[in-house]
Amino acid sequence: MDNLDHFLRTYFHQYMDLPPGAFSALRGICRELQLGKNEILQPIGHTCRTIYIIRQGLARIYYLKEALDITEDFAFEGNLAVRFESLFTGKPSQKGIQVLEDTSLIAIRADDLNTLYDEYPVIERLFRKIFEHCHVDTIRRMERIQFCSAAERYRMLLEERPEAVQRISLKYIASYLGITQVSL
Repeated sequence: MDNLDHFLRTYFHQYMDLPPGAFSALRGICRELQLGKNEILQPIGHTCRTIYIIRQGLARIYYLKEALDITEDFAFEGNLAVRFESLFTGKPSQKGIQVLEDTSLIAIRADDLNTLYDEYPVIERLFRKIFEHCHVDTIRRMERIQFCSAAERYRMLLEERPEAVQRISLKYIASYLGITQVSL
């Protein structure tokens, strides 16, 4: 088993085990992608047609508001980097994805994945679980914005991802928290 197979088996196993045939079919549509620090994975205005799993590295989801660059979220190792609102509607996203470090990703084209759903319902079930997990994470992040102060959100970020301060520019952390870099 190569390193990519091991990574994918470990990643998917978090949600459920796949039978060998389903894993092989899914593995067959996964491709590795390498991006350099600060490269744009998906530009603002792009229609998302690919699901990315961060294998190594870090990305941020961002948007522009009144010429301000605002970080909505971060995607670390083992996270998806995808614009779901665009993927599911087929419309361009108002958000972009930028990698903040040299990053290794697994790319899965949505059309290829949808084709596998018909042949392997277990793959559809797997991705339903993955997408549900992502949805719950999004709700939690929104609740933190609504109910927690910037200081509390910063403390939670450090508790969940203590390496974040070393890996992420303070301007992006401040933007993510909704405060100025000076306040941070």
